[in-house]
Amino acid sequence: MKRVSETKVFITTTDASCDECGEQLGRKAWITLIGNKGTLCLSCADLEHLIFLPAGDAALTRRARKHSTLSAVVLQWSRTRKQYERQGLLVEAHGLEQAEQECLADSEARTRRREREAARRGELDHEYVARFAARVRELFPRSPAGREVTIAEHACLKYSGRVGRSAAAKSLAETAVRPAVIAHIRHTETQYDALLARGYERHAARAEVAAAIDRVLGRWEASGGGQ
Repeated sequence: MKRVSETKVFITTTDASCDECGEQLGRKAWITLIGNKGTLCLSCADLEHLIFLPAGDAALTRRARKHSTLSAVVLQWSRTRKQYERQGLLVEAHGLEQAEQECLADSEARTRRREREAARRGELDHEYVARFAARVRELFPRSPAGREVTIAEHACLKYSGRVGRSAAAKSLAETAVRPAVIAHIRHTETQYDALLARGYERHAARAEVAAAIDRVLGRWEASGGGQ
Protein backbone atom coordinates (compact mmCIF):
# COMPACT_ATOMS: atom_id res chain seq x y z
CA MET A 1 0.00 0.00 0.00
CA LYS A 2 1.27 3.47 -0.86
CA ARG A 3 2.49 5.43 2.17
CA VAL A 4 0.10 8.22 3.19
CA SER A 5 1.07 11.89 3.01
CA GLU A 6 2.86 13.51 5.92
CA THR A 7 0.70 14.10 8.99
CA LYS A 8 0.54 17.76 10.04
CA VAL A 9 0.03 19.16 13.53
CA PHE A 10 -0.81 22.86 13.90
CA ILE A 11 -0.18 25.16 16.87
CA THR A 12 -3.25 27.36 17.00
CA THR A 13 -3.22 31.15 17.35
CA THR A 14 -6.84 31.31 18.58
CA ASP A 15 -8.94 29.33 21.04
CA ALA A 16 -9.60 25.79 19.84
CA SER A 17 -11.68 22.80 20.87
CA CYS A 18 -11.66 19.15 19.82
CA ASP A 19 -14.59 18.16 17.60
CA GLU A 20 -14.40 14.54 18.80
CA CYS A 21 -14.06 14.70 22.59
CA GLY A 22 -15.30 18.29 23.07
CA GLU A 23 -12.30 19.30 25.20
CA GLN A 24 -11.65 23.06 25.26
CA LEU A 25 -7.98 23.34 24.31
CA GLY A 26 -7.44 27.10 24.56
CA ARG A 27 -4.87 29.06 22.57
CA LYS A 28 -1.61 27.59 21.32
CA ALA A 29 -3.24 24.16 21.31
CA TRP A 30 -1.64 21.35 19.31
CA ILE A 31 -4.26 20.06 16.88
CA THR A 32 -4.55 18.13 13.65
CA LEU A 33 -7.17 18.19 10.87
CA ILE A 34 -8.39 14.83 9.58
CA GLY A 35 -10.56 14.80 6.45
CA ASN A 36 -14.07 16.07 7.12
CA LYS A 37 -13.89 15.25 10.82
CA GLY A 38 -12.73 18.75 11.76
CA THR A 39 -10.29 19.61 14.55
CA LEU A 40 -8.84 16.84 16.71
CA CYS A 41 -6.64 17.13 19.79
CA LEU A 42 -3.49 15.02 19.88
CA SER A 43 -5.17 12.47 22.11
CA CYS A 44 -8.13 11.87 19.79
CA ALA A 45 -5.80 11.86 16.79
CA ASP A 46 -3.68 9.17 18.47
CA LEU A 47 -0.57 11.31 18.32
CA GLU A 48 -0.25 12.03 22.05
CA HIS A 49 2.50 9.46 22.52
CA LEU A 50 4.87 11.22 20.11
CA ILE A 51 7.75 13.41 21.35
CA PHE A 52 8.41 16.89 19.99
CA LEU A 53 11.77 17.38 18.30
CA PRO A 54 12.36 21.10 17.58
CA ALA A 55 13.67 22.14 14.17
CA GLY A 56 17.34 23.06 13.86
CA ASP A 57 19.27 19.82 13.55
CA ALA A 58 18.72 18.40 10.08
CA ALA A 59 20.67 15.19 10.70
CA LEU A 60 18.88 14.36 13.94
CA THR A 61 15.48 15.16 12.40
CA ARG A 62 16.19 13.01 9.35
CA ARG A 63 17.30 10.05 11.44
CA ALA A 64 14.44 10.37 13.93
CA ARG A 65 11.92 10.38 11.10
CA LYS A 66 13.62 7.37 9.51
CA HIS A 67 13.46 5.35 12.73
CA SER A 68 9.86 6.35 13.62
CA THR A 69 6.99 4.34 12.19
CA LEU A 70 4.69 7.31 12.82
CA SER A 71 5.67 10.99 12.76
CA ALA A 72 4.06 14.39 12.20
CA VAL A 73 5.39 17.79 11.17
CA VAL A 74 4.50 20.66 13.55
CA LEU A 75 3.50 23.98 11.93
CA GLN A 76 2.64 27.43 13.27
CA TRP A 77 1.26 30.45 11.42
CA SER A 78 3.65 33.40 11.08
CA ARG A 79 1.84 36.73 11.11
CA THR A 80 4.89 38.52 9.72
CA ARG A 81 5.53 36.12 6.85
CA LYS A 82 1.86 35.22 6.28
CA GLN A 83 2.57 31.51 6.02
CA TYR A 84 2.88 28.36 8.08
CA GLU A 85 6.40 27.71 9.31
CA ARG A 86 7.83 24.39 10.40
CA GLN A 87 8.52 24.26 14.16
CA GLY A 88 9.79 20.72 14.34
CA LEU A 89 8.66 17.13 14.21
CA LEU A 90 6.68 14.78 16.45
CA VAL A 91 8.44 11.40 16.47
CA GLU A 92 8.34 8.15 18.40
CA ALA A 93 10.50 7.93 21.52
CA HIS A 94 12.46 4.91 20.32
CA GLY A 95 13.04 6.60 16.95
CA LEU A 96 14.44 9.70 18.61
CA GLU A 97 16.61 7.64 20.96
CA GLN A 98 18.07 5.67 18.07
CA ALA A 99 18.70 8.85 16.12
CA GLU A 100 20.41 10.42 19.11
CA GLN A 101 22.62 7.37 19.56
CA GLU A 102 23.73 7.73 15.96
CA CYS A 103 24.49 11.42 16.53
CA LEU A 104 26.19 11.06 19.91
CA ALA A 105 29.62 10.81 18.31
CA ASP A 106 30.00 14.58 18.54
CA SER A 107 29.80 16.66 21.70
CA GLU A 108 27.13 18.98 20.33
CA ALA A 109 24.66 16.10 20.07
CA ARG A 110 25.28 15.19 23.71
CA THR A 111 24.67 18.81 24.70
CA ARG A 112 21.41 18.87 22.74
CA ARG A 113 20.27 15.70 24.46
CA ARG A 114 20.91 17.19 27.90
CA GLU A 115 19.04 20.35 26.90
CA ARG A 116 16.09 18.35 25.59
CA GLU A 117 15.91 16.27 28.76
CA ALA A 118 16.08 19.44 30.89
CA ALA A 119 13.29 21.01 28.83
CA ARG A 120 11.20 17.88 29.19
CA ARG A 121 11.67 17.91 32.97
CA GLY A 122 10.47 21.52 32.94
CA GLU A 123 7.31 20.48 31.11
CA LEU A 124 6.35 18.01 33.84
CA ASP A 125 4.53 18.72 37.09
CA HIS A 126 6.38 16.07 39.07
CA GLU A 127 3.93 15.90 41.96
CA TYR A 128 1.01 15.46 39.58
CA VAL A 129 2.92 12.86 37.51
CA ALA A 130 3.65 10.88 40.70
CA ARG A 131 -0.01 10.89 41.71
CA PHE A 132 -1.12 9.96 38.19
CA ALA A 133 1.42 7.10 38.09
CA ALA A 134 0.26 5.83 41.49
CA ARG A 135 -3.32 5.81 40.22
CA VAL A 136 -2.26 3.81 37.13
CA ARG A 137 -0.50 1.26 39.36
CA GLU A 138 -3.60 1.06 41.59
CA LEU A 139 -5.91 0.37 38.65
CA PHE A 140 -3.48 -1.88 36.74
CA PRO A 141 -1.45 -3.70 39.41
CA ARG A 142 -0.06 -6.30 36.97
CA SER A 143 1.34 -3.84 34.42
CA PRO A 144 5.12 -4.15 33.90
CA ALA A 145 7.30 -2.45 36.51
CA GLY A 146 7.91 1.21 35.76
CA ARG A 147 5.30 1.37 33.02
CA GLU A 148 3.01 3.54 35.15
CA VAL A 149 5.66 6.30 35.18
CA THR A 150 6.07 6.16 31.41
CA ILE A 151 2.30 6.40 30.96
CA ALA A 152 2.00 9.30 33.42
CA GLU A 153 4.83 11.31 31.89
CA HIS A 154 3.40 11.00 28.38
CA ALA A 155 -0.16 11.75 29.50
CA CYS A 156 0.72 14.75 31.68
CA LEU A 157 3.02 16.77 29.42
CA LYS A 158 1.88 20.38 29.21
CA TYR A 159 0.97 20.24 25.51
CA SER A 160 -2.72 21.00 24.99
CA GLY A 161 -4.57 17.85 24.04
CA ARG A 162 -2.67 15.36 26.18
CA VAL A 163 -4.91 12.87 27.95
CA GLY A 164 -3.66 13.79 31.40
CA ARG A 165 -4.28 17.52 31.02
CA SER A 166 -8.08 17.28 31.13
CA ALA A 167 -10.05 18.25 34.24
CA ALA A 168 -11.21 14.66 34.74
CA ALA A 169 -7.65 13.37 34.58
CA LYS A 170 -6.47 15.91 37.12
CA SER A 171 -9.06 14.49 39.53
CA LEU A 172 -7.52 11.05 38.85
CA ALA A 173 -10.90 9.63 37.83
CA GLU A 174 -10.67 6.11 36.40
CA THR A 175 -12.65 7.25 33.35
CA ALA A 176 -9.76 9.59 32.48
CA VAL A 177 -6.78 7.52 33.63
CA ARG A 178 -7.91 4.38 31.81
CA PRO A 179 -7.82 6.05 28.33
CA ALA A 180 -4.19 7.03 28.97
CA VAL A 181 -3.34 3.39 29.68
CA ILE A 182 -5.27 2.22 26.62
CA ALA A 183 -3.47 4.77 24.44
CA HIS A 184 -0.11 3.55 25.75
CA ILE A 185 -1.00 -0.08 25.05
CA ARG A 186 -2.28 0.80 21.59
CA HIS A 187 1.01 2.41 20.60
CA THR A 188 3.46 0.10 22.37
CA GLU A 189 1.83 -3.34 22.52
CA THR A 190 0.06 -3.56 19.12
CA GLN A 191 0.70 -2.93 15.43
CA TYR A 192 -1.47 0.20 15.48
CA ASP A 193 1.20 2.71 14.41
CA ALA A 194 2.34 0.42 11.60
CA LEU A 195 -1.25 0.22 10.35
CA LEU A 196 -1.56 4.02 10.31
CA ALA A 197 1.74 4.33 8.46
CA ARG A 198 0.45 1.84 5.86
CA GLY A 199 -2.57 4.04 5.19
CA TYR A 200 -5.27 2.58 7.45
CA GLU A 201 -8.00 5.03 8.49
CA ARG A 202 -7.79 5.69 12.24
CA HIS A 203 -11.04 3.99 13.24
CA ALA A 204 -10.31 0.96 11.05
CA ALA A 205 -6.85 0.63 12.64
CA ARG A 206 -8.38 0.89 16.12
CA ALA A 207 -10.87 -1.85 15.32
CA GLU A 208 -8.02 -4.03 14.05
CA VAL A 209 -6.12 -3.87 17.36
CA ALA A 210 -9.09 -3.71 19.78
CA ALA A 211 -8.90 -7.38 20.74
CA ALA A 212 -5.15 -7.18 21.40
CA ILE A 213 -5.69 -4.15 23.66
CA ASP A 214 -8.40 -5.98 25.61
CA ARG A 215 -6.08 -8.94 26.16
CA VAL A 216 -3.32 -6.71 27.55
CA LEU A 217 -5.79 -4.84 29.77
CA GLY A 218 -7.01 -8.17 31.11
CA ARG A 219 -3.49 -9.24 32.03
CA TRP A 220 -2.60 -5.89 33.61
CA GLU A 221 -5.79 -5.73 35.67
CA ALA A 222 -5.90 -9.38 36.72
CA SER A 223 -4.99 -10.26 40.30
CA GLY A 224 -3.20 -13.40 39.22
CA GLY A 225 -2.34 -12.87 35.57
CA GLY A 226 1.08 -12.63 33.99
CA GLN A 227 2.71 -9.81 32.10
